[in-house]
Amino acid sequence: MKLPFILMVDDDAQVLGAIQRDMRSRYRNDYRLAATASVNEAIELLKDLKLKGEVVALIISDQRMPEMEGVDFLEIAKGIFPETKRVLLTAYSDIEAAIKAINTVNLNYYLLKPWHPPEEKLYPVTDDLLDEWHASFKPDHEGIKVIGFQWSPKSHKLKEFLSGNLVPYIWIDAEEHEEAKKLMTSANSSHDELPLVVLKDGVALKDPSLIDVASKIGLQQKPKQEMYDVAIIGAGPAGLAASVYGSCEGLKTLLIERSNPGGQASSSTRIENYLGFPAGLSGAELSRRAIAQTLRFGTEMLTPQSVNSIKVKDGYKIIEMEDGSVAHSKTVVISTGVAYNKLPVEGLDKFTGAGVYYGSASIEAHACRNETVFIVGGGNSACQAALGLCHIAKEIHLVIRRESLKQTAADYLVRNLAKTPNIFVHGSTELIGTTGDKVLESITLKNAATGEEQSVPAKVLFIYIGATPGTQWLNNIVLKDEKGYIITGRELMKLKNFHTFWKLERQPYLPEASVPGIFASGDVRYTALTGISSAVGEGAMAIRFVRKYLMEN
Repeated sequence: MKLPFILMVDDDAQVLGAIQRDMRSRYRNDYRLAATASVNEAIELLKDLKLKGEVVALIISDQRMPEMEGVDFLEIAKGIFPETKRVLLTAYSDIEAAIKAINTVNLNYYLLKPWHPPEEKLYPVTDDLLDEWHASFKPDHEGIKVIGFQWSPKSHKLKEFLSGNLVPYIWIDAEEHEEAKKLMTSANSSHDELPLVVLKDGVALKDPSLIDVASKIGLQQKPKQEMYDVAIIGAGPAGLAASVYGSCEGLKTLLIERSNPGGQASSSTRIENYLGFPAGLSGAELSRRAIAQTLRFGTEMLTPQSVNSIKVKDGYKIIEMEDGSVAHSKTVVISTGVAYNKLPVEGLDKFTGAGVYYGSASIEAHACRNETVFIVGGGNSACQAALGLCHIAKEIHLVIRRESLKQTAADYLVRNLAKTPNIFVHGSTELIGTTGDKVLESITLKNAATGEEQSVPAKVLFIYIGATPGTQWLNNIVLKDEKGYIITGRELMKLKNFHTFWKLERQPYLPEASVPGIFASGDVRYTALTGISSAVGEGAMAIRFVRKYLMEN
């Protein structure tokens, strides 16, 4: 692949020279750098690069320029290279314009002048943005290719796995692209053997299991060490945070994830209320950052790997996994989160992955192009999915049981939905039926207020309702409430039989379960606050008490 471009635009020769010098010093070996004092020249250059098939990773533009303001230029640039990261160079007096641009043109960052020293104020920002760009950029004809049917549950599961593990791939619909036929012929593959995965080295995997794919792309599935200080089960926000804090504090840390790191958060198309990201970020971006961070500190991660049970022997925890392998650890943090509830609608299950998706809006976005999309659920995740899809779908219909979204979603989301013309909210309405042969074809909605039933064509239905804790796999080694949430800390002490199972002189720590040294973190913990920020805090808190336990023992 040719080196991508970084473009810098500023009408002030002194400032342009300074930004060129600093950027060239850091990035000249990995990028081609271009600079101009003219906005019009910059626009013509971008058009020329587009025609030549070049790519632009980053544009840095001044705000106040005589030919055009920087915000307006970046909006034009977005139309030419939509995926390019955009940074506005501003004086302190232009901060208001920069903040406004975050909402109007999806500005990625604004940088105050002067930015010295660049090691503190320039390079960390640009490094981050360039990492984001590389994570989402899919070069033509490079990388892993996945050939399958759009409405196939197997294809959906495979795409979900690759996306969740931040593995770039190119999706090729077997029914719509000539390229699919060529690849299938080369691999001697039939339609019955789809999905077909073609790796970078040309190796073709016919209808592979996730474990087969994982082993071929280099994901680890078996523990390497005899004993760990902490084993974390579940790599959602809480588990990832726990692994980061565990590893950075010098603990031998094992992170086990059965499918996709990032949990439900990884499928969010846009998270706008996470501290430190004024432009918002996708769940995939947040997961990528967290995974890179925890691996950098030395966390060992197994995926896809499922845990069957936890046993305790002489105070040590024995983690038995689905493939028969075993990991030994001094402590365990369970952070398996929650999963979206299944809708109790007859016949719905047969369309899962074939038009019906629980979460996964960002993964199946291409299936929504110019389609009428239905989303069941009125929480923040459902609203974020609607806003993420509204730019490519013809219409988005949110189906909620409450009268108004104000009862279930954050105010900023409600306001954004209200001003989006192709998003429609159906209050006091529920899904009662689905029809179709092999794929979803139509759904039936019922208005609770009027009793009216209506059948409407539907090819794509996303479901974001309720939550069930991910503890179905967990044996009865720890106490859970009637819904499956793990009881910890003071809540354990409220149980009548507390002294029959707790034999230590000290009280259980806040996130500690009924077995000393086993902790629960995030949404899976009884009484825990929900939300990504809360989950990250829970993960950090769990490690604090893991260290206390290890010091005692």
